[in-house]
Amino acid sequence: MPTELSELGEFELIKELTGDVELTNVSTIKGIGDDAAVIAAGNDAMVVTNDLLVEGIHFDLMYTPLKHLGYKSVVVNLSDVYAMNAIPEQITVGIALSSKFSVEAVNQLYDGIKLACKLYGVDLVGGDTTSSLTGLMISVTAIGRAPFDKVTYRNGAKENNLICVSGDLGGAYLGVQILEREKRVFKENLGAQPKLDDYTYVVGRQLKPEARKDVVEKLNELGVQPTAMIDISDGLSSELLHICTQSKVGCRVYEDKIPVNKETENVAGELNIHSLTAALNGGEDYELLFTINMNDYDKIKDVEGITVIGHITNESEGYNLINNQGMPIKLKSMGWKNFNE
Repeated sequence: MPTELSELGEFELIKELTGDVELTNVSTIKGIGDDAAVIAAGNDAMVVTNDLLVEGIHFDLMYTPLKHLGYKSVVVNLSDVYAMNAIPEQITVGIALSSKFSVEAVNQLYDGIKLACKLYGVDLVGGDTTSSLTGLMISVTAIGRAPFDKVTYRNGAKENNLICVSGDLGGAYLGVQILEREKRVFKENLGAQPKLDDYTYVVGRQLKPEARKDVVEKLNELGVQPTAMIDISDGLSSELLHICTQSKVGCRVYEDKIPVNKETENVAGELNIHSLTAALNGGEDYELLFTINMNDYDKIKDVEGITVIGHITNESEGYNLINNQGMPIKLKSMGWKNFNE
């Protein structure tokens, strides 16, 4: 009996497909299993990452402007490069298009791609275009560079390290809930205009995220070398468990320390969704989650936009969220998963 993809999910499928992959080139420093691969390039490390965005799975063109989509398709890849503590320098873009798209529409998509390249100082150096029977697919490969001793992996967290996060969490998930709600209203009442004026922040977090170049630059300026780092694309709980399992450590994070924007809280209340649930499991925030040596606390404690949310423990203590009542709750990976109906 064939095994359904939904039985495995994305990460288990990756293990199934790549568990027996062997690295044979001495220039390959890090292969599958982190935010990006790491390849020797002279005196530096070159990091390479790729994401595929598929219409109907990762985006809905009923409420996603093509320029925003082009911008986002670049940013989500740059975020993976920054999560390696590296600086992106080039991208390539592959697109598959159906006949429903006009030349003007494709230009809008590329306007967003070019804007992201300009703002992040990245060169668009190539790619591919082909046809699609149904919709739009975008594949972006990002290439970055860092000194070997600066590259940061997911597996370097140590007991008593502090757990830090940039920005705030949960907004992107609530943004897509609002957009989906307005889509339903539009379909039920043709001609109804979306009411988004009160949701600028969360909708912006969904449609036009930003990669945290500033955080990587600030940490470097302060002389803080993260011991482990990952970007938050699948939710805080999922990403923290990636760091813990690959580093073979446990963790304690505190509910009252997890940063949530006030508008995010308001929208969560309106939608009857706990803002903590959105922060832990919502995903697509593209903030950076990282661990640092406790001795570096004084360097980052007053940095705006960086919050210490907990600490790394011995693996035997497990993965725990300490709620506002002081009770430990076991963290689970509940982020968005591919292949599920």
